[in-house]
Amino acid sequence: MVDMMNNRFRKDMMKNASEGKLSKDNLRKRLKEEFQHAMGGVPAWADTNKRKTSSDDESEEDEDNLLQRTGNFVSTSASLPRGILKMKNCQHANAERPTTARISSVQFHPCAQVVMVAGLDNAVSLFQVDGKTNPKIQSIYLERFPIFKACFSANGEEVLATSTHSKVLYVYDMLAGKLIPVHQVRGLKEKIVRSFEVSPDGSFLLINGIAGYLHLLSVKTKELIGSMKINGMVAASTFSSDSKKIYASSGDGEVYVWDVNSRKCLNRFVDEGSLYGLSIATSRNGQYVACGSNCGVVNIYNQDSCLQETNPKPIKAVMNLVTGVTSLTFNPTTEILAIASEKTKEAVRLVHLPSCTVFSNFPVVKKKNISHVHTMDFSPRSGYFALGNEKGKALMYRLHHYSDF
Repeated sequence: MVDMMNNRFRKDMMKNASEGKLSKDNLRKRLKEEFQHAMGGVPAWADTNKRKTSSDDESEEDEDNLLQRTGNFVSTSASLPRGILKMKNCQHANAERPTTARISSVQFHPCAQVVMVAGLDNAVSLFQVDGKTNPKIQSIYLERFPIFKACFSANGEEVLATSTHSKVLYVYDMLAGKLIPVHQVRGLKEKIVRSFEVSPDGSFLLINGIAGYLHLLSVKTKELIGSMKINGMVAASTFSSDSKKIYASSGDGEVYVWDVNSRKCLNRFVDEGSLYGLSIATSRNGQYVACGSNCGVVNIYNQDSCLQETNPKPIKAVMNLVTGVTSLTFNPTTEILAIASEKTKEAVRLVHLPSCTVFSNFPVVKKKNISHVHTMDFSPRSGYFALGNEKGKALMYRLHHYSDF
């Protein structure tokens, strides 16, 4: 029998006082019920026998139907037009759990209509996305652990979290309702583990270390596979969409390209006009690499040229920000690049691709409600865009061009 009363995660699942102890089989069933309720049904990765499909005749504006179609489907949206982006403000993603602490991570679940919000108040919270009230599913509190970054695993079954001042990596198993601290990775000598990336295929975890080191870990075992080293410090890193390459931006304004399997450097080039890099991102379709620098410029490169040329020239230098570019995120269809600087209020722009022009209607500067942006994400089919600021708000917007969540 499993004690329900003395476990802070299981206690909430008790239906009445008589359930102080449950058999393992009954607990497994209860966990499955709770998870399916939280996810709005059985997600695609948990049920291989069912595949949700979307109807062709549903309106872009029909959000109730939109939120019932979060399974595997192909979007029928035509190409996104440049100029004006049709969008509307939604209720804050974390409205049901207000906080004044800085939001360090906001991310949509890869398979379900759920968004995660985490911040310096030591909490990771999950909310069901309906655009209206966004009901809270669960909050996980990590004692004395202000969260530097939290991220879903590629299959959506785990949440990984690091702190601003600890070498511990927390893993929250969403199916089991279990919180697992990884106190020490054999061979990893970092005193603090902060910045990390999860590969799109779900196999690898990349930790940005000090003194120019990048550490590659297995997601499954959390064991060190190997390390790579660049000159200077690692400013930011990301995987290519096929998980076969790593792009690392350095404090010296250079970009390094590594092969994941051999961990050999394939190319190294200077990010044009950059004194030191701050952010880097790759597009889902494998076409673009975006590099953000300290001077507010975002260089958009063709990914092939980054692999083949010693001195690649950017397709476009986006100069709409004037302070260091700390966040870069492509939307899943590679039609929007979100760029932001945490140094200045309202310093966020949405760039149309492939024209590389900025949408003129965002942000609405007169409202001044965005403040300092620290994190951004698009939902799996681009129907929603969310960003987190230093005031504890996870702002969320509905992008009407995309008919799917």
